[in-house]
Amino acid sequence: MTPAYVSVDVETSGPSPSRHSLLAIGACLVADPERTFYVELRPDGTDADPAAVAVSGLSLDRLAAEGEAPAAAMQAFATWVADIAGAQRPVFVALNAPFDWMFVADYLHRYVGRNPFGHSALDVKALYMGVAGVPWSETTLSGMAARYELRVELPHRALEDAVIQAAVFRRILAEHEGGPIR
Repeated sequence: MTPAYVSVDVETSGPSPSRHSLLAIGACLVADPERTFYVELRPDGTDADPAAVAVSGLSLDRLAAEGEAPAAAMQAFATWVADIAGAQRPVFVALNAPFDWMFVADYLHRYVGRNPFGHSALDVKALYMGVAGVPWSETTLSGMAARYELRVELPHRALEDAVIQAAVFRRILAEHEGGPIR
């Protein structure tokens, strides 16, 4: 089955889904990055690491009042993934996929009861390490961007980060497949 690569980025209130809240999800279809999804979630707990929250610039008070309920947000995300994937298999892609994946998988199972991505994710850093033949220490976004002549900086806003990650991922795939790097 042909994959539908979906670039995903999250913002959270801390490092662990068992203690912290998923605050925002941004995603785009890698092949068509204008097909996007974005939602800000109401925190489902009170534990927060101030440094983690500061990175995103999101307000926990605003999200508590205006954020989507986690169940509704995750159902909307699962529906969007199914719609954009169509007959293809959706593949979760992220820059540091282990972090983003653990929150998304946990929330999907907790609030929807299933994960449309299945049980796996594709990590951009690990793929780059293999394709470029570089050590882990050289898998930074700035290193990847330099190799592919991209001018990028993650703003730590989930949707913008997902679109940037998709651009980097497309370049890595093109190099891996021996095609033009565009």
